[in-house]
Amino acid sequence: MDASQMGRHAPIVVGIDGSSSAIEAARWAAQEAALRGTSVRLISAFGWSGAKHVGDLGLGGQYREAMLESTREAVSAAASAAGGGVEISEHVVDGFPVPILVSESRRAGLIVIGDRGLGGFTSLLVGSVAIGLAARAECPVVVVRGQRSAGPVVVGIDGSPVSEAALEFAFEAADARAVPLIAVHAWSDRALETAAAFMVDWDAVEAEEHRLLAERLAGWGEKYPDVVVRRVVVRDRPAHTLIEHATGAQLVVVGSHGRGSAAGLVLGSVSHAVLHHSPCPVAVVRARTDN
Repeated sequence: MDASQMGRHAPIVVGIDGSSSAIEAARWAAQEAALRGTSVRLISAFGWSGAKHVGDLGLGGQYREAMLESTREAVSAAASAAGGGVEISEHVVDGFPVPILVSESRRAGLIVIGDRGLGGFTSLLVGSVAIGLAARAECPVVVVRGQRSAGPVVVGIDGSPVSEAALEFAFEAADARAVPLIAVHAWSDRALETAAAFMVDWDAVEAEEHRLLAERLAGWGEKYPDVVVRRVVVRDRPAHTLIEHATGAQLVVVGSHGRGSAAGLVLGSVSHAVLHHSPCPVAVVRARTDN
C-alpha cells in the first residue's frame, strides 16, 4: 500500500464546536469516510486554565463540569447527525483548536471543519487562524460550506508542483464519486496586458497555456481511466474562474505550499479567496515536501 492509499484509509478528523456548521462538517465527513472505507473522529477542544478570575464565587469547578458536559453533548449530537454506516468515535480534548488539529493531521487522512461556528474549530475560517491551519496541517483540510451537490469535482492547476498534490486528490475524489473532473487553468499576465499589449501574440500565449495544462494532466488519465476530464483554459483571474466553476460542483480542490510563518501569504491569495467565497466545500491540499 503506497502513501496515497494509506492516507485515504486513515481516519477523518472533524472539528466540533456545537454549531450547525460543525454538524454539516460531520455529515460530510461521514459520507467521505464511507467512500474511503475508513472511520471518523469527532473532536472538540476544551480549554480550561483552572485560574480564578475576578468575581469568582468558588463555582469554577461546577462551571467547568457544566461546560464539559455541554461540549460532550455537542460532540454526541454531531455523531447522531452524521448517521450510521461508518465507525464514529467521540473525543473531548483538553487544549486549543489549532494545535490539536495540527497534531491530529499527522495521523489523519483529512481534517474537516465548517465555515462558521460558535468560537471553536469551525469559526476559525473567519480569521487568519483557519488559513494557518490549512497551511500547517500535514494532511488535506476540507472546509464544508455552501450547498450539497452531486456535481463534478473542480481542481485549480497553476503549473507548479503544488498542482500535483491537488490533482492527485481531485482525481481520487472524482473517481470515488464517479463524477467528471473539471481541470481549470486560468492565466493572466498583467505585465503583458499593460505594456505593449498590442505586440503580444495572444493566440500563441493561449496555445502555450493549453500545452501546459495538457502536460500537467499527462499520465493521470491512465491512472484513473474512468474519470472524464473537462479541460478549462481561460484568460482570467484564477480565483474568479475557480469560484465560477465551483457553482454546481460538489468539491473544489486548491493547492497550498503550506510553509513559512506568514501562513496567510504562504497559502496563497487564490486559495484564500476560494476558501472564503466558494459556493461548495473546499479542499486545500499541501504540496509534498521531503521534510
